[in-house]
Amino acid sequence: MQKIPLSKCFVNAEVEEAALRAIRSGQYILGKECQAFEAELAAHTGTKTFVLGSSWTMIVYLQHQLQGVGPGDEIIVPSHTAFPTMEPLMHLGAKPVFVDVDDTFVMDLDAVEAAITPRTVGIIPVHLYGHPVDMDRVMAIAAKHKLWVIEDCAQAQGAKYKGKTVGSMGHSGAYSFFPSKNLTVLGDGGGISTNDTHFADRLRMLRNHGRQGKYDHEFVGYNVRFNEINAAMGRVMLKHLDGFNENRRTIAARYTERLSSIVKTPIVRDWATHAYHMYVVRAEKRDALQQFLKDRNIETGIHYPKPNHLQPAVTGLFPYVPKLPLSEAIVKDILSLPIHGEMPLDAADKVCEAIAEFYGQK
Repeated sequence: MQKIPLSKCFVNAEVEEAALRAIRSGQYILGKECQAFEAELAAHTGTKTFVLGSSWTMIVYLQHQLQGVGPGDEIIVPSHTAFPTMEPLMHLGAKPVFVDVDDTFVMDLDAVEAAITPRTVGIIPVHLYGHPVDMDRVMAIAAKHKLWVIEDCAQAQGAKYKGKTVGSMGHSGAYSFFPSKNLTVLGDGGGISTNDTHFADRLRMLRNHGRQGKYDHEFVGYNVRFNEINAAMGRVMLKHLDGFNENRRTIAARYTERLSSIVKTPIVRDWATHAYHMYVVRAEKRDALQQFLKDRNIETGIHYPKPNHLQPAVTGLFPYVPKLPLSEAIVKDILSLPIHGEMPLDAADKVCEAIAEFYGQK
C-alpha cells in the first residue's frame, strides 16, 4: 500500500513562485511580505492587528515579558497539551498550574475555577487538536478574577467558537506555523493576534532589539524577527486555509461515520467549528493497533504520550504532583489518525478498513 502520511505540507507552483518573489526582492527580514502577511492574518482572525515572530514559543515569551509575568505568578494551563504551552512562562519564573481536560480533550473549565488563587494572573486555554475551548465561559472567569487570557491557537488556525474565529476572543491569540500545522510557512514561525494596538506596537519593538528606528533603541529587546520568504509562502497558504480545513472536516466526518462503532471518536460541541489539526481516537490495544497500521504503511501519532504535570522538567518544581485522572488515562489509548488539507477520501477509507480489520470487524 502507498504510504498514508499523518500530515502533509501543501506546496504548489504558486508557493514556489512566492518564495522566489521574496528571494528576488532583495529584502529578507520584516519587509513588505511580512507586513502584508500580518495584515492578512489579522483580517482572517478578525482582530485589529497581528505580530509575527520566529516561533510560538519566542513570541509568547516576549508577550509574557511585556505583561510583567515573573516569579510568584501562577498561570492556569491544561496538562494535556504540547510542552511549549508553558515553556515561556517558566523561563520567566512563573508557575504553571495544571488542570485536567474534558471529553473534548480541552481544558476542564470547572477545574480552572477551582485552581484560581490570589497568585493567579492568567489563563491559557488551548484549542487542542483544533477543537475550541468554551471562550464565553473562559472570558467570564477571567473577568470575574481580573485575569488575562492568551488563546493557544497553535493547532486551531481557522477553527471557530460560535462563529467567531479562535484568537479573536481572548486578550490575544498565539499561533504556530510549524510545518505540520493547518497553516504553515514551511519552517518555524509564530505570531500573536490582538485588538490592543499599543501592546502590538511594543511587541514589534521587543522582537526587533527594542527599536523604533534603525538606530533608536527605546529598550533592550531580542531578535525574534520573521523573514520575507516564509511570509510570502504563508500568504499563499492562508488563501487555501479555509478550503483545506473544510476538507479536514470531510475526512473527519468519514472517519466518524465508519469508526464510531469500533473506537471512541472525537466529541465535538454543537457550537464548535473544529479545525481537525489532528483526528484523535481512543482505542483499545492502542500500541498494537499503531504497529498494525504502521505495517500497512499508515502513519499515526500519539499527541501526547505523557501529561505535562508528569514531565521531569516540571515535577521537581512542585511540592506534590497533582492528580489529573482524565489526562493520565487518555495518554494510554489516544491515537492520531492521518489527516491533512489535501487528503483524499479514499485514503481515509483505507485507514478505516485497516482499523476494522485489526478489530476483526471487516
